[in-house]
Amino acid sequence: MKPPKLTRSLVLEEAVRLPDGAGGYTENWTQLGTLWAELQMRNGRETSGEGGAMSLTGYRVVIRSAAFGAPSRPVAGQRFRDGTRIFKIHAVGEFGGDGRYLTCFVQEEVAA
Repeated sequence: MKPPKLTRSLVLEEAVRLPDGAGGYTENWTQLGTLWAELQMRNGRETSGEGGAMSLTGYRVVIRSAAFGAPSRPVAGQRFRDGTRIFKIHAVGEFGGDGRYLTCFVQEEVAA
């Protein structure tokens, strides 16, 4: 298997809940770091959202591996940011058999 080409800079972000003073919370995103990645489109479809039609595109993101529990190791529920583009992380697994890289299955939502 050929090694991936990590040519895309993505910011890894995690949701942080802060009390809103009225018994609820607001959700803010905090940066955990920048990772170099290979981004490959997998599939796409159109669906209806609250505000109308949505374009959903699935991608496979390959990054260098990190130890379990390390802040640089993505987990489901986090997201990648590339400028104004947001990629929600749905699953993370090893890429190949040597454990040098991780595959993140992500989805980008765009109003159509």
